[in-house]
Amino acid sequence: MNKSESKYFHTALCMDEALIALLERKDLEYITVKEICEKAGVNRSTFYLHYETIADLANEALENVNKRFLSYFAQDADDFMDKMDSNELKDLIFITQDYLQPYLRFIKDNKKVYRAAFRNPNGMQADVRYGNLKEYILKPILKKFEVPSALSQYYIAYYIEGIIAIIKEWLNRDCLDSIETIADVIEKCVRASSGTEAF
Repeated sequence: MNKSESKYFHTALCMDEALIALLERKDLEYITVKEICEKAGVNRSTFYLHYETIADLANEALENVNKRFLSYFAQDADDFMDKMDSNELKDLIFITQDYLQPYLRFIKDNKKVYRAAFRNPNGMQADVRYGNLKEYILKPILKKFEVPSALSQYYIAYYIEGIIAIIKEWLNRDCLDSIETIADVIEKCVRASSGTEAF
């Protein structure tokens, strides 16, 4: 990356962070380009050099968050798929600390993004935040357990809404409880509600 590319990337990152910080306090539709520029330390012409609209900036910020999210799971992805393919159903227990901890670590490391997403569920596409959890954890589990695809959305909705409620409470407490504690709470809730030692 040459110096001008590095500067361009740094400026874009500053604007991403400025938008996320502003979203913690107000809804997306009430944020102005002027506020973003002031917070990021850039001028309006710089903003328009990078983006046509605030929505473009929001989309970029979400893309960057998604890339970071996947990197938290990269080291465990092969183990996850190997375990799913090789173990018998009775030995498959996926809603465990091993799989929840990277997810919760990401949330703790990106508290501002999640607070902004909960505050602005439409503008920040909160469902996108959980799209990765659905795609990379819940859907493969349901498929392995042969849950009919027509019903899988119900199972996913049940688990996601419960997990979201726990995460919101954790964020309200500024993530003071440890990642291990919250993973344990989720694990116990899921197992109690499923009535099985597997999923």
